Amino acid sequence: FKQLSDYIYSEYGIKMPGVKRVMLQGRLLKRIRELNMRSYTEYCKYLFSEEGQAKELYSFLSVITTNKTDFFREPVHFDFLRQNVLPEHIAGKNGLLNVWSAGCSSGEEPYTISIVLNEFKRLNPMLNFSVLGTDISSNVLQKAAQGVYADGKIDIIPLELKKRYFLRSKDRVNPTVRVHPLLQQNMALRYLNLMDATYDINERYDIIFCRNVLIYFDRPTQELVINKLCRHLKEGGYFFIGHSESLSSMSVPLQHIKPTIFRKV
Repeated sequence: FKQLSDYIYSEYGIKMPGVKRVMLQGRLLKRIRELNMRSYTEYCKYLFSEEGQAKELYSFLSVITTNKTDFFREPVHFDFLRQNVLPEHIAGKNGLLNVWSAGCSSGEEPYTISIVLNEFKRLNPMLNFSVLGTDISSNVLQKAAQGVYADGKIDIIPLELKKRYFLRSKDRVNPTVRVHPLLQQNMALRYLNLMDATYDINERYDIIFCRNVLIYFDRPTQELVINKLCRHLKEGGYFFIGHSESLSSMSVPLQHIKPTIFRKV
């Protein structure tokens, strides 16, 4: 456990204290069985081998990350985006709006952002935008790219938006929905480790969502990650965090606007 927890922290910044030992055991046991291995020792030897780093690493990352997300999660952020940020952007004639969902998981957050932007564009055709979703798990990025979800996942979404942005399957036993291709037109999905020294991203963003990601890091790592993200945020750009997260007492170039909403200064 110590070998794995030290590795997870040093490479990915994710805290894995002793209280999570049982959780990690349970998640890895399933993976060990899938690989027809006999022990955690055998799995660790494989994971840290050259072959394991090439073939198993992405599956391991999917095991250690929770990837809990929903459409329109923490809706106050999307209300603020719709009511404040987008009208301000249009009024300033600021051209292309770039939005980054850092830690996008299986895609619900960037697709929600795309819904809000497309809805605004219906009344304000001059809005042009792009959405980037990044995550450390290639498995959830693949799911995000597919854009297929259990039917119950969109229960929270108003009926009018469901009709406009989702396509229902004909399978009545396991009903699913697929996002409308319109939501994927201006979206890109990429692997990115927030612990990398620099990010291979050339664009600068008007808005960065980094919600319910910081909770995996200790305080020094949180501050480090936020400052790296802010290098890619335009002056005056908006930064959103999760409601269980805080930036108090951190040395970051962000001004508090509302709870969990900040602006780069």
